[in-house]
Amino acid sequence: MRIEIKKFGELLLSPSDGQRAFLTMQSDLLKNIPSDELIELDFSGVKALAPSWAKEVLFEIAEKFKNVKLLNTENETVQATLKTLREYSDLKI
Repeated sequence: MRIEIKKFGELLLSPSDGQRAFLTMQSDLLKNIPSDELIELDFSGVKALAPSWAKEVLFEIAEKFKNVKLLNTENETVQATLKTLREYSDLKI
């Protein structure tokens, strides 16, 4: 399953927005998906990604699914956020 992150906005900044995004994903997109299915998170079109937003989404998805792939992460803020989360937490994706 591929999830276009831009559907949740181009500027992904606040933790409360991240929580709402994950709840939407969980109830609409990820419902009844087996935990071993490939989940592709596509960051195309995202202009800014803050660690606080990403933490609320990525940690939950990584906890629920074994096979998560991040796509189109070339944006500098996306790269910086992923680097920060990987360095200072147990994020494995």
